[in-house]
Amino acid sequence: MPSKGVRCFTYLAVDGIEVEYTVPSENVRQSNQHVHTIDHLEVDKKNLSTFDFSGRFEFVVRRDGRELTRQWVDVNAMTGKLGEGTMKNMDETPSIFAEDVIISYGFYDAGPGHAGLPKQHQCYVGVTPNYENWMRDVLPQDDDKANRMFNRMVLPSAHDIGMNSMSTSLELLKNAGTGVIKEVLGRELPHVLSIFNKVGDGAVNRIAPDIIRALAITQKDSLDTILKLGARYFEFRPAKCHRQMQQVSSLEDTWYFQHGAIPGMLYKQFLGDVVQFLQDHDQEIIVAQNRWDGVPGECPRPNDDELRDVLNDVLRDKDLAVGDEGDMMGKSIRDLRNEKKRLIVLQNARQVSNYDDNANATLTGESMVDKLNDMAQNPPSGHPITLLQCQATSTNIRDVIIASVVDSDVSTSPILATKPVCDEKILPLLRGDTGRSLSREDGVVVLMNDFFDGATADVAIGMCRDRLR
Repeated sequence: MPSKGVRCFTYLAVDGIEVEYTVPSENVRQSNQHVHTIDHLEVDKKNLSTFDFSGRFEFVVRRDGRELTRQWVDVNAMTGKLGEGTMKNMDETPSIFAEDVIISYGFYDAGPGHAGLPKQHQCYVGVTPNYENWMRDVLPQDDDKANRMFNRMVLPSAHDIGMNSMSTSLELLKNAGTGVIKEVLGRELPHVLSIFNKVGDGAVNRIAPDIIRALAITQKDSLDTILKLGARYFEFRPAKCHRQMQQVSSLEDTWYFQHGAIPGMLYKQFLGDVVQFLQDHDQEIIVAQNRWDGVPGECPRPNDDELRDVLNDVLRDKDLAVGDEGDMMGKSIRDLRNEKKRLIVLQNARQVSNYDDNANATLTGESMVDKLNDMAQNPPSGHPITLLQCQATSTNIRDVIIASVVDSDVSTSPILATKPVCDEKILPLLRGDTGRSLSREDGVVVLMNDFFDGATADVAIGMCRDRLR
């Protein structure tokens, strides 16, 4: 009988929580704490009525028997395609606040498995505490632990925070003609030209949003939610839109997050949201670093004065000061709070990272595991920041991009495809001996991830507790 599989990835960090996954005639429950688990279910035609080809996949999160959320989608056992439901695409799966916990989840709509992509749908669910005040709870200001140096912290981080929405990109594309799109996206983004060569000019405008969604959207929650999930470190690439695109755009000609030639969040919005969060959470500390990796030359960059003007405008009338690298490396948590330097802003700070173009171009995460283990054998030292990146970069694999954009549909993000697969391998590794080895030296350690979730935060906060003992 035809069937379509669903792999279920779970991470729980709250007592009394249970997740139940269900398809017709089959279910599985998970309640294990602080471990990553994988289960497999099949929407099988043999379990459906004679004239019914779709079965419902759903998950329910319960706490001490009380239902906190129920999410579902219909799956066609013959074609594997999705029908009605609450998880039909990424935009429909924001993290859910329930009581004092946050439920972060995602659903990858798998195609037939071309180019090595998964041929089974994937659903991941994480249930963790609301970590909006985790620094206050781990390091209370009136506790001796607040005397620990900030450079011993382990900080959770959302990769490419500015790419959590399609709104800016869609506005940029609105008036762009086929020629401009082919010239800019085809020249600036890896493997895009080969996609344009597979379709006619008439399809270029239609698939351009799909290309951006597949290549560049790395987050799906608001910045406020990501902060409440626990993120405390961000890298931002402020620059103006590509000059060819800006000529036909109605967007304000100012500083946006730039993912290659693709614009995302406004820089002033990013800073404004971060500052508002710090105003509302008076013991939290956030590190923001401006970098320009991969930003094309046709995207003008701000100078130091222009960056300072945006920051000063956001901070006007706020009871908050800005720290620098010297503060981050040389002061205690208590001192930073007392001096109100709870926003640390860096620029192109020295850092070491496990990221490697070849190792991270993976669909399984195995090469990333090997890279981290090799790195742990001779841990780097002398850097203000050790950046441990958990996310794969399957968007560097040509056939994966073509399959995701041309052969599949809008909700088949290859970045989402690798999210739970890599997390299940990388996060336990970092929580164990490998992570302890890589965080042995002084310097802030950062755990960075796509589609930032509570599991990444929980592992980083656990590492932080251990490192500060």
